[in-house]
Parts: sequence; C-alpha cells; structure tokens
Amino acid sequence: MAAVIRLSSVCRRGFKPLLYQSALLARPLVVVPKHRDQRHLLAAQIHSSQTLYGGSDSKAASLHWTAERVLSVLLLAMGPVAYLSPGPLIDYSLAAALTLHGHWGLGQVLTDYVHGETKEKMASAGLFLLSTVTFAGLCYFNYSDVGICRAVALLWSK
Repeated sequence: MAAVIRLSSVCRRGFKPLLYQSALLARPLVVVPKHRDQRHLLAAQIHSSQTLYGGSDSKAASLHWTAERVLSVLLLAMGPVAYLSPGPLIDYSLAAALTLHGHWGLGQVLTDYVHGETKEKMASAGLFLLSTVTFAGLCYFNYSDVGICRAVALLWSK
C-alpha cells in the first residue's frame, strides 16, 4: 500500500529530466515496513562520535564554553583598564588571560584538525609546552622589563 508518483505525471509532455531518462521511474512516498524488527536494524546503522566529556549528564562542556566567553569579555574589559591604570597586577593578569585564551583557541583547532591517538597526544603535549613557554615568557617580560601595558603604550606612542 504505497503511494506512487510517476515522473511523467509531474513533468511536462516531451520533457525528460536529465538524471532520470526512464518515464517508468517511480518513487514511493510511503513505505510500510514488513517486519517490526527492521527499526532495530536501522538504529544499528546509525553511528555517532564519542562524547568528549563524561556522560550525557556532565556539565563540563557547558562550563568550559561559559568560561571561554567570560574570559573573552574579561579580555575586552582589560584593554581600557590596562590603558588607564597600567601596573603589575594588570600585566600579570593579561599574561595569564592571553595565554589561557590562546591555549583554548589552539586546543579547538587541534581538536578539529588533528586525528589519530598518537598525533593527538603529541599535539596536546606541544600545545601545553607552547602555552607554558608563552606564560613564562610574558611573566619574565613583566618582571624584568617594562611590562605588557607599558610596552603596548610605547608601541602606540611612536
């Protein structure tokens, strides 16, 4: 009991579709399954990727997304604060925030483009090393030189 539509009844007289050269081609609109067990076979064919975080009740992904957005808003607010009142507290806060922001962003790039267990481990170790060196370098710059805020002000002044 399937409803059938013929292409010849849909198309104008003398017009043949490019992909369907046969006028006898029919397409069922409704198909009644013969066995009720076929639904189980269809579900077995559907594949989904594994979740990155615990179970479906885990809120880790939501909290991470929220933390990324909060950090982005804090970075926007730190710009004017760093310009109006530069100091060591703002310098070290900027060093931490910029490093964390870059770490999370590059982590997403690695998640999207690096595949394979060994490659993912090597890329994660490289990212962790890069983030550590970046934070240490910015802290060293803040401690031994003028700091991030004054360095940016010096770049803008000339």
